[in-house]
Amino acid sequence: MTYLRYSADIETPEPDEQETIDGIIQGMTKESQTVEKREGRAVRASHAKSSACAIGELVVADGLPPELAQGLFARGGAFKVAVRFAQGPGETLGDRVSTHRGMAIKVFGVEGEKLPGHDAPTQDFVLASGPTFPAGTASGFLSQAKKIGATTPMPEGVKSAASSLARNINKVLNAVAGGPSPTLDFYGHPFGHPLDDHYFSQCPIRFGDHVAKLGAFPASPAQDALNDWRLDPHRDEDGFRHAATGFLAEHDVVFELRAQLWANAGTQPIEDASVEWPAQDSQYRTVATIRLPRQDAYGPERVRYFDEVMTFRPAHSLAAHRPLGSVMRARLQVYRALSDFRHRENGVQERNTGDIALIPA
Repeated sequence: MTYLRYSADIETPEPDEQETIDGIIQGMTKESQTVEKREGRAVRASHAKSSACAIGELVVADGLPPELAQGLFARGGAFKVAVRFAQGPGETLGDRVSTHRGMAIKVFGVEGEKLPGHDAPTQDFVLASGPTFPAGTASGFLSQAKKIGATTPMPEGVKSAASSLARNINKVLNAVAGGPSPTLDFYGHPFGHPLDDHYFSQCPIRFGDHVAKLGAFPASPAQDALNDWRLDPHRDEDGFRHAATGFLAEHDVVFELRAQLWANAGTQPIEDASVEWPAQDSQYRTVATIRLPRQDAYGPERVRYFDEVMTFRPAHSLAAHRPLGSVMRARLQVYRALSDFRHRENGVQERNTGDIALIPA
C-alpha cells in the first residue's frame, strides 16, 4: 500500500485563525474563572476530574515496517510512561454527567529534536474517546467553547439531564444507523468502564516521513471482561474512579498504541478533525504496547502531582510528531494559556516533568 508523505505545506490555516484562537482562550479562561468561583480553586479547563493516575511502560515493537518505524517508534525498545485517565468536563461533576473521556500519555527518556519551547526528554500523546473531534476546525472549536461556556454556570442537574438525553438519542441512532453520533457521544458518553474504552488523537500528527492519527485500544483478557460493565450513577457519583482504581489494584492494564497512516488526501483531511479517516484507506496498526502494572493509582500525593503540578500538552513533542491541522494549531496555544491560568490562580509551580522519578509512588 502507498502512503502519503509529510511535507511542510500540507496545512492550510483558516483566515483570521489567530483571532479565532484568541477567542477560544478568552472564552475558556472565562469558563475556568466561573468554575474557580464555584469550586474554590482553578481546575483543568478540560478533563478536570481524574479517574486514575498510573505509571508503567511503553514498549515499541521490534521490526516494524519502514512506514511505521518513524520518530519515537523508529526502533524497538522500552520507555517509562505516566498515564492520566479523566472525565471530559472542565469542572468536577458527578459521574451522572458522563461525557467524553481523556487518556493523556507522557513518555519519558525520549531523545531527538523537539518542538520549540519543549526541552524535556519527553513526548506527550493527548487522546480522547471517539475517533473524531466534533468541532472539526479552530472556528468550530470556538463555537463549541461558547456553547460549553454558556452551560458552565448552570446547575449540575441540568447538565446531567442534557448528558442523559444525548446518550439516549445516541443509543437510538446507533441501533438505527449502525453507528453513534460523534457530537452526541461527546456530550453523552456511555456508562462503560474507563479502562475498556478506546482513545484517539482525533487530529493528525506528523509521523516522521508520514502523517498519522493514533489510537489506544484495550488489549488484555481482563479488560475484555469489562465489556458489559456499566456504572450505576445513582449509587456512586465517583464510580468511574472507583472502577478504574479498583481494577488497577488487582490487574495489569494493557493498551495497544496504533497508528492510522495518511493514504488518501481526498477522504482523510488534515484540516477537518470531524472527519473519520476511512478504514478502507488505511487501518490502525500496532506500533507499541502500553502496560500499566497493578498499582495504587489514586494515592493522595500521586493524584495531587498529576492533577495540580504535571502538564500534558500536544506541544510536548518531537519535531517528528508535530501536531497538524486547525484544531491542533489552536491547542498548541490554548493548552498553554489555560495551564498558565490554572497554575497561577492556585499558586502552584507548573512542571513539564522530565523524569518519572519525580512522580510520587
